[in-house]
Amino acid sequence: MVNFVGAGPGAPDLITVRGQKLLSEADVIIYAGSLVNPQLLSYAKEGCRIYNSATMTLEEVLEVMYAAEAEGQMTVRLHTGDPCLYGAIREQMDALDEKGIAYTDCPGVSSFCGAAAALNLEYTLPDVSQSVIITRMAGRTPVPGKEEIASLAAHQATMVVFLSTGMLEKLSERLIAGGYTADTPAAIVYKATWEDEKTFVCTVGTLAETAKKNNITKTALMIIGDVVSHSHYNRSELYNPAFTTEFREASK
Repeated sequence: MVNFVGAGPGAPDLITVRGQKLLSEADVIIYAGSLVNPQLLSYAKEGCRIYNSATMTLEEVLEVMYAAEAEGQMTVRLHTGDPCLYGAIREQMDALDEKGIAYTDCPGVSSFCGAAAALNLEYTLPDVSQSVIITRMAGRTPVPGKEEIASLAAHQATMVVFLSTGMLEKLSERLIAGGYTADTPAAIVYKATWEDEKTFVCTVGTLAETAKKNNITKTALMIIGDVVSHSHYNRSELYNPAFTTEFREASK
């Protein structure tokens, strides 16, 4: 059995209870060493074989899984954040399907949630934004043309941009081309939930300048939109005394 496990955004105590239990039971752990906090490996049992996938190809990762399965052992494939976001898990699952190897997927806390917590931020403020776009800039890895940053920016929704810290001048350019103004609130969150987490509130027009000034070159995500300033929003109707719900009659 192979268990894909979300490691959480960085802090070792933010892995789920389910994920921690699977880690402690694993005979083999393959972890994404470039981003997963190595402190999580302290949950591994004695004798567990541990592999750092940062130095491995997909084929090498799969061979470790196949060998463990042949020996009747349980593997944990430990991915950063939640594996469903930029985790490259589907290609692994498809290969396991071809071999008839069973697997499970244990969700984790994404860094975009950790980043919001770092800023005390609500992504979905009433009458400001009710949608969150999670995306990345095209770089060495392309994105579909229909998802180019400027076309997504036209919606003026809250946007969270992963894997793009080294392209912030271009990101600002494409955001503005799509409809955000240069003074639209923005934030950079470096290593959300890690001990060395850093947050910087800026604007769309000053993203690159802010990153350069603070020596942020990687392992950060950007949040774009008016929710960053958390002003000019309306209160939630759910808790409005004049609003009737399934559980409470309006009192005003």
